[in-house]
Amino acid sequence: MTRRGQSKLCFDQAQELIVGGVNSPVRAFGLVDDDPVFMARGAGSKLYDVDGGEYIDFVNSWGAAMLGHAHSEVLAALTERAAHGLTFGAPTQLETELARVIRRHMPAMEMMRFVSSGTEACMAAIRLARAYTNKPGILKFEGHYHGHSDAMLAGAGSGLATGGIAISAGVTGGAVQDTYTIPFQNEEALLKAFAEHGDKLAGVIFEPMVGNCGFIKPQPEFMAILAQLCERHHVLMIMDEVMTGFRVAMGGAQSVYALRPDITILGKVIGGGMPLACYGGSKEIMALVAPLGRMYQAGTLSGHPVAVQCGLTTLQILADPQHWEHLEQLASQLTEGWRQQAAAYGVPMSTAYQGGMFGYAFRAEAIASKADIDAIPEQYFRIFFTEMLARGVYLPPSPYEACFLSVAHSSEDMDATLAASSEAMAVLAATIKSSAR
Repeated sequence: MTRRGQSKLCFDQAQELIVGGVNSPVRAFGLVDDDPVFMARGAGSKLYDVDGGEYIDFVNSWGAAMLGHAHSEVLAALTERAAHGLTFGAPTQLETELARVIRRHMPAMEMMRFVSSGTEACMAAIRLARAYTNKPGILKFEGHYHGHSDAMLAGAGSGLATGGIAISAGVTGGAVQDTYTIPFQNEEALLKAFAEHGDKLAGVIFEPMVGNCGFIKPQPEFMAILAQLCERHHVLMIMDEVMTGFRVAMGGAQSVYALRPDITILGKVIGGGMPLACYGGSKEIMALVAPLGRMYQAGTLSGHPVAVQCGLTTLQILADPQHWEHLEQLASQLTEGWRQQAAAYGVPMSTAYQGGMFGYAFRAEAIASKADIDAIPEQYFRIFFTEMLARGVYLPPSPYEACFLSVAHSSEDMDATLAASSEAMAVLAATIKSSAR
C-alpha cells in the first residue's frame, strides 16, 4: 500500500497559489474524494510520486506519452534540438518534415497548420468550417470533448438537437447559439438534426472513438450514416483525433473506419510529450487559412521547434509495426483478464480497446453513450480506483476518461495490474453484495 504524506503537503501548498491546487480540473481527484498524487518523475511505464511511491501508469499524460516516459531517443532529440535555440517565431524545416510524415499516414490532411493545443486546433477548425461553408451551425455529440473554447462548451437537450445551452459560467448564450448537441449513436436524433438544421450546419465535430465518456468504439454503421449525411447536406465532417491520432492506429481512427474527414484535428502523440497540435484537410479548404485566405489564426509558439522535433522522433519510432502488435497483445491481456476476474467475483464489467487506448465500465453491456456512464453508481468506480491506486496502479481519476497504454508497458506490467485488480475486485464485490441486501 502506498503512503502519500508528502503529496498531501504539496497539495496544501499548491492550493494557496493555484486554483484548486491543480492546472486542469480532472487532476483534482474530485470524483474519487481524494487528494491528487504529486508526481516527481516518470520512466518507461512507471510514475514515481514525491513520497517515493511507484505506479504503473495508465494515464500516460492523458494519451500523449505513447512511447512511455523519458524515452531515450526522444530525450536525445530534444536535447540536440534545444541546443540550437528554443523558439524563433520563424519557420523551420522540421515543421515540413513532420507535416510530411503526418500526411503519409493520414492522406486526408493534404495541408495543415500547427498550433500548441487541441483546444486551439478545435477552435480554428470550427472557424474554418464556417468560413468555407458560409454557414454558422456546428453539430456535436453529448460526452465528446473538443476543448474549452466557448462554442464547444454547449450542453444537450433530451434526444433532440438543442442549441444555445452553455454548460460553463462565463459562456454567453450568443457564443453557443449556433452549437447543436445530440446523443451519440442515436440515429433518430442524427436524422432529425440534419432534417431541421442541415441547411445551416457548417460542420459536425466528433471523436471517432470517444475518450471522454468512457471509451466508446462507435458502430461502423453509425459512422457511415454520419458521413453520408454530411456529404448530402454539404456539411463538413470534422474528426477530432486529438486522442486517437497515432494512438488507436498509425493512421488514426479514420483508417480504422475507412473515412476521409474534411478536417482532421490532431494533438497529444504528435508532440511526443511536448505541447503541439494541428488541424488540416484538403488544399481547397486549407487555402482559406491566413496568409493564403481570410480565415485568421496565428500563434507565437505554433510549430515550436523542440515540440516538433519530439513529435517527429516519436512518429518515426511508432512506424514500426511491432509496436502496434505489442499494444494489441497488452490490451487484450489486461481487458480479458479484467473480464474474467469480474465474472468470477460477480461484478458487472465491460471493456473495450483499440491500439494503445482502452476503457472499462461497471456494467454488463458495452457503453454506447454518455447516458450509459451516467447510470452507473459512481461508488463502483470510486472503490476500484482507490483500491488500485493503493496497490500502485495509476488509472484516470474519473469514470469518464479513457485509459492509455504505451509501448514501454510490458506483459509483466499487465500481470502486476491484474494481481492488484483481483484484490480490488474482491473489495468492490463485497460492497456490491452488501448494498444489495
